[in-house]
Amino acid sequence: MSKVSAIIFICLIASIQPAQAVLPLIGVALAVAGVGFGPAAIGFTTAGITAGSAAAAMMSASAIASGGGVVAGGVVATLQSVGAAGVSYGTYMAAASAGAAAGRYIEGEDE
Repeated sequence: MSKVSAIIFICLIASIQPAQAVLPLIGVALAVAGVGFGPAAIGFTTAGITAGSAAAAMMSASAIASGGGVVAGGVVATLQSVGAAGVSYGTYMAAASAGAAAGRYIEGEDE
């Protein structure tokens, strides 16, 4: 179901008009890639926080700010959870929708 839904979503974006679909499709690609690869790119991985990474600096700053520990449900904890377990299909679709909307908005500003 997920692949079929993604294909239908992309076809709907492309059906706007081919010339007007470029920025929304770029927005979809960037948003989905950001959600999927973003946390790992800054150091939130399945093996934990990578030493010397931006994630390690964020964890250190968070621990100092909260008096020695990382706050449960905070930004660092949430990103580590995403890095360790990934995100749901619904999150990818929400990111794709937001990316398409942002691309369409930017495209509309040119007119």
